[in-house]
Amino acid sequence: MQNQFIQTLTAPVENTLTYLRNEKAATIEQPGMSVAPKQTMYLWIFGLWIASLIWFEPRLLQLLNIAISPLQYVSILLLIIFIDFAWLYGIYNLGIISFAVFYKLTNKKRLAAAAELTTCPSTALLYTTCNDFSEKSALSCLQQNYPDFKLYILDDSTEECFKKRVDDFAKCDADKILVVRRPDRINFKAGNMNYALTHVANKQKYFAIADADEILPKDFLRRLVPVMESDPQCGFVQANHRANPDAETQLQQDMAVGIDTHWKWYQPLRNQYGFVMFLGHGALLRYDCWKMINGFPNIVSEDLGFAIAVREKGYRGKFEENVTCYEDFPDSIRSFRIRHMKWTRGTCEFLNKKFWWLLKSKNISWAEKADILFPTLNLPLTLVFFVFMVNTNIIMPSLFGHTQNLTWVFAGNEMVIPVIQLNEGFGVINSPDFYAITLLTLLSPVLCFIIAMRKTPVKLFRFLSYSTALYAALSILSSIGVIAYMISGKAIFLVTGDKNQSLQKQASSKKGFAGRLKDKYSQFINKSHPDSLFVQLLEVIVGLIFLIAAIKTMQIAFFGLCFAFMLLPLLHHLGWEKRITRVISFLPFVMILFGVMFGVLSIFGMQSVFFGYGFHF
Repeated sequence: MQNQFIQTLTAPVENTLTYLRNEKAATIEQPGMSVAPKQTMYLWIFGLWIASLIWFEPRLLQLLNIAISPLQYVSILLLIIFIDFAWLYGIYNLGIISFAVFYKLTNKKRLAAAAELTTCPSTALLYTTCNDFSEKSALSCLQQNYPDFKLYILDDSTEECFKKRVDDFAKCDADKILVVRRPDRINFKAGNMNYALTHVANKQKYFAIADADEILPKDFLRRLVPVMESDPQCGFVQANHRANPDAETQLQQDMAVGIDTHWKWYQPLRNQYGFVMFLGHGALLRYDCWKMINGFPNIVSEDLGFAIAVREKGYRGKFEENVTCYEDFPDSIRSFRIRHMKWTRGTCEFLNKKFWWLLKSKNISWAEKADILFPTLNLPLTLVFFVFMVNTNIIMPSLFGHTQNLTWVFAGNEMVIPVIQLNEGFGVINSPDFYAITLLTLLSPVLCFIIAMRKTPVKLFRFLSYSTALYAALSILSSIGVIAYMISGKAIFLVTGDKNQSLQKQASSKKGFAGRLKDKYSQFINKSHPDSLFVQLLEVIVGLIFLIAAIKTMQIAFFGLCFAFMLLPLLHHLGWEKRITRVISFLPFVMILFGVMFGVLSIFGMQSVFFGYGFHF
């Protein structure tokens, strides 16, 4: 039964399964040594994508026959291009899940990566904090059962209360703890770590990094050091993560399963089929690698920058799923949105500074490059999804639509609603197979959650509802972040756990209206902070415009998404603790689910559900 399942997953590429079986033995026989990643998964992904283009593209290209003006031609062409790449991302997610299943089936008996500790090289443990110090997290770093390590608390805090808490904690073991405060705060987290590794923690063979909210297991160093010792070509070992079981807020508790499931499905298989990324915390790194690349790159995404730089030097990372750290989901909607803006602008910065360097890299294989770029491009591509929404829900109805009365009957009473229907020529894509690939594109990003929670449907429904209200609604915020970075060229390291962090008020009382307006514009472009009223108003206004378009075109699923666009800024202020907000957050997913089910009518000629192609962005 298992072989039949695996063959089904790998059907698009002939001999894939045989190839995997032939290479399996070498991986198990030498668990300690780094091996080049296999290209099989991305051959499968691109093979299936090309097959889908061969099957569907002729019908998509027929849509160009509808165009009678250059503007109409461009509009349809943009639609086709977006759908093609949306399918690619849908198949990418399907490929990850398929090969994650295969990886688990073929590695059940693999040897544990952490052998017995035979040598104990000196190791530094860097705990980074900035107005978000946690005694519990720092204590987990201090309580390592490893004989030769020192804890360095890299304190970038600006508030005296946090500095005092750090100093008080350091007094509990002065021999084992050293507090490091640099004279400036340039280059964000990268600058903080580079300063410590240059001036203080520069004698150890390895160093580990822990975030302010992270809980390390007591054997974290004891189990990861042997992995590094057994393989001189291993540049870093990334530990596994799970949601903190002692989460304090309702939001953290509700979204914990998302952390657990994502790490379980999307990370372990990269040891064999992709690029193992250093994810910024919960990892052990080789000091010589840090020195070889002249320190962490001075960008917000310093973790990814480090990983690709050491890979270019011939070193690889490893993911150790048997060593589990605990991390917190952001404790509030506000913190969640701040973290997302940091990630969005940080990713834009990485692509701006490293994209062409990565493509030209000689030591990083094409499969590894693909594995880096697929998740990295995801956030900036949100702006492309925004353009897609404008094109398909505003421009196309105005170019190709005609008004038609839709009659609803309730308890014997008729209600006539004028709606916009697209040109009949769009009927060429109203077919069962087209609807099926649309559904695949829509569901592929959440497929791992569906599989993980298939036996608890109520839990699954609740989680998907919450995720839709949070993640699916981030499109406008992400687009704002991408546009602001394109204008300013700056990425700001917004500290998720800094509860008092806010927009810096500029002294503008003596300035005129034009001066104050310029200050506001500068703040918006340079930070795009989710606390900004202007950012929140943009989300609501754009969401409202799309909402009207969704009503006019009877796009029920898109209506649900637009409602989420408008709801998220409201949740920013209301919070997640109120039961009413959690109840309201069910509405977007319910409408999307109903709209997708209603969309099956496209098979019988009803207007196609374009919304589904971009959901995962």
